[in-house]
Order: sequence, then C-alpha cells, then structure tokens
Amino acid sequence: MSHNEDRSSECSAERTNDAEAAAAGNPRQQLGTYRVYVVTWNVGSRFPDNISLRQLLSLDDASDAAISEKHLPDIYAIGLQEVNAQPQQQVLSLFKEDPWTHKAKELLRSYNYVSVKSEQMQGLLLTMFVRRPHVEHLHDIEAEFTRTGFGGIWGNKGAVSVRFTMYGCGLAFVVAHLAAHDHQLDERIDDYKQILENHHYHVKHYREIYDHDYVFWFGDLNFRLQGNDSSTEVREALRDESQHETLIKRDQLLHVREHTQQAFQVMHERMPAFPPTFKYKEGTSEYDLKRRPAWTDRIMYAVQPSNRQRGMQLAIEQCSYKSHPVYNISDHKPVTSDFTIKMYPNVRAPGVNFSPISLWSIGDENTVEYHKQAEFEEGPHDWIGIYPMDYASLAHYSAYEYVNQAESPTSSDSNNEREYFDTPAPHRRGRHHHRNRQRLRRQQETNGEQVRIDFADDVELRHGEQYLLIYFRSTGSRGVTSLSGISNVFVAEKRRGSPYRTEYNVD
Repeated sequence: MSHNEDRSSECSAERTNDAEAAAAGNPRQQLGTYRVYVVTWNVGSRFPDNISLRQLLSLDDASDAAISEKHLPDIYAIGLQEVNAQPQQQVLSLFKEDPWTHKAKELLRSYNYVSVKSEQMQGLLLTMFVRRPHVEHLHDIEAEFTRTGFGGIWGNKGAVSVRFTMYGCGLAFVVAHLAAHDHQLDERIDDYKQILENHHYHVKHYREIYDHDYVFWFGDLNFRLQGNDSSTEVREALRDESQHETLIKRDQLLHVREHTQQAFQVMHERMPAFPPTFKYKEGTSEYDLKRRPAWTDRIMYAVQPSNRQRGMQLAIEQCSYKSHPVYNISDHKPVTSDFTIKMYPNVRAPGVNFSPISLWSIGDENTVEYHKQAEFEEGPHDWIGIYPMDYASLAHYSAYEYVNQAESPTSSDSNNEREYFDTPAPHRRGRHHHRNRQRLRRQQETNGEQVRIDFADDVELRHGEQYLLIYFRSTGSRGVTSLSGISNVFVAEKRRGSPYRTEYNVD
C-alpha cells in the first residue's frame, strides 16, 4: 500500500476485530484499539470565518447519519500556530473561547465530543477533544508550555502540551513552533532541546515528555530542505512526481532524526507523500517563491512498548498522513494524521460514586451524596461541578461547590469566562446562602466513606433542564486535574410560587 493511501478503513477493521475478540472472551480483550486524530495548521493570524472544518476533521466523507461510531476518532488533538494574538484578542479571550476552539467545539459537539483542555501561549494553541464515553476515564490532566523565542523570553516560538492518563496509559500531545528560515537549523535543534529541558509535569511516573506511553509531537517545526537550489528549481522538481522521493530525502527533519540524531531521534513518522505545505500565496494553492517550498508542518509519534502492565505490549499505527490543499487562508496547508493505539479498557482508577439524584429543587439547598472509595485520595482543592446534560466543554460548568472548604465558599454561579477549569475562580457577587452550617458530613465505612455535601440555595439552573454532576480531583490553580466520578442525569425544577430567578444562560 502506498504512503499516500488513506488506511483508516484498515485501522477501523482492526478495532472491530478487537471488539469481537473481547466479546468472545479472547485474551486480547485486555487491549483495546482506539483512534487518535491529530491536526496541525499554521493559520497565519486568520480567523475561521466562512470556512468549514469538516474536511479538516475528516467529517465530510458521509452524512451525519452515515458516520458510524467505529469510524469516529476517540481523541482529537488540534494544534494551531500563529493564532491571532493581538492584545485586543488576548483580552477578549479572557471572556470568550478562542474562535478556532469555539468553531471546532460547535462542530464536534454534534458527534458527542467534549473539549477537555485547551492551552495557549501567544499564537500557539492546543485543544483536546474526547468522545463523551471516555471523559470519565481521564485522569491527571495537565498542561505545560515552554518559550523559546528570544532566548526563552518571548512566546512567539516554543511549545505547549497537554498530557493525561486514559485507560491505564499516559498520553502526551506537544504542539510546537520552532525557529524559521532555511539557515536556522541549529536554532531549531536548540529549540527542541530547550523544550525537553523545560517541560516538566507533576504526575508520578510521567514527569517528562518521553516518560509517556504515547507521545504525539506536531506543529510548524520549520525544517527545510538541505541544498542550495533555488525556489524555482524546487518547484519545478515537484512537478515531476518521480523527484518527490529525492526531495524528501533532503529534508532537514529526516536528517536530524535519523542520521545525526540531534533531535526527535526517538520519534517516528511516515514519510510525507503530500506536496510541501509551505510557502503558498494566501488565497491560492500556488507556491510563493519568496521561500523555498518545504515540509514544515509535521506530525510524529513515539510509543513505550512495555508500558507498566506486565506482559502486555502497547502498539501504535499511523494510518493516514495527508495535507489539505483546499484550505488557503494562510501561507501553510494544514496536515492531519490518523492513528490507532492500544490501551487497557478495563483499567479503572479509584474515584467516587454518586447516589442517584431524581430532582434538583431550584431555590432550595440541595444535598449531594456520594461514596468515596477507600483507595481514592482527595486533593486539597476538589470540587463538584454541575453541567448541562449536553455539555461540550469541561470549562463551561453551570455551578460548583468545593468539597473541603471549611467556610461557605464564594458564589457558584456560571463562570464561562474562566480560562482553566482546574479550580473554579471566586465569583464577584459575594457569599453563598447556606442555612445548614454543617454543609459537609462524612461517615466512615469499611470500604470507604459516605459523604454528603449541601449545594447553596442560590445555584442558578434552568427550570425543566437536565443536568449532571462531575467530581474533579484538583491540586489547585493550573494544577493536575482528574475526573473522578459522574452522576446520573437529573432535572432541575422550580418550586411552585417561588420568586427565584431561573432563566440564566449558561452558554
């Protein structure tokens, strides 16, 4: 099979075989196959107005009704470079989602995806989406960033990353924008080394990027072609398909990864079978000969085969790797890659189990009860969020309560402007209204602890709407966050005759 063939169907068949083996009681049920879809695009400070992301996210091949569950990725990682980072845009982003994240979220929500984490450093943006059934299995979510511009002072170059543990495997997604121009190869190598040296996580066993079971490293890495031929000569060579392989063998990234091993030597990549993705005249698919065409936009991967489950081998396959020439708003073409990875679907981390909730009484204190498993360790800033049933982002809760706050916490109104969901930010209107001073009660049991916590009477939910609870284990602001329990869906209802206002827009 040639490199430029899309092997997604082959990967889907593999996942189906795993599911059938599990159903039949085959030992292979210990390993499940999951799909990861990675996007990288230098958007040149443009906004996503009047463009569709369907082809970019591989959702244009069939109607919505025809797209089956098994053909949808389990994880989307969307990494963008040169996102508009003007001061006015950065101020606006404090109150609203980045336009690119919002557009992707609105498209993916209809396919049952949740935005679980975004991290931005000036023009670098990474947003992670996970299929809803997997969300409750996300643990130790953490973001990191490293500036490499102007000796590490400025964030116009560098990397941002998001890591998490899912089904017993640690995954790290790193999107980078390295030094530009043909002659800056040494600077790109230094950028890579600086990212490795400065990227540190706070999760046991996964302190560094390459400690993870799966690593995806992608972005505008800016590697160019070796040699002194002109832009015109490179363009003419590209017109002859037989010259493609000759050109790609002169790729600087291939050289430093496989030959000199100065950078990315532990990463792997299918050789690009698509044309160079840089540099184009904006609005066209015609090369701008101010720069030599080059494969600057790349997606690589690495795997730790042994993992930490004895006797079970992890595996990854890069099923497709392609560019998307139809997008022409910047001088780069986006690149996507579809992977299958092996994980352990039966791995379950300790957490909490909510007691069923049938009704939420608006305007009253409501008591939430859950069982905390004996192996589960509370974090110092654990909190419980109330979310609409069809929530599309973990950052968009409707209300919350801290678990371990001695005094009544600040008001838990909707706080959609908050950039991070790790620890809810205090609301500006004052204190909660708690009639019950002992709002947190604990009862020790042989297999754990039964906990009851009161939510204040000023929690604003919509009459007749459906909600659910999510328990977050959090180490604090910008800290490590785990989802440790999700409740059943319940209805919020207003007491008859209550004057309490309930028409609050959580969007």
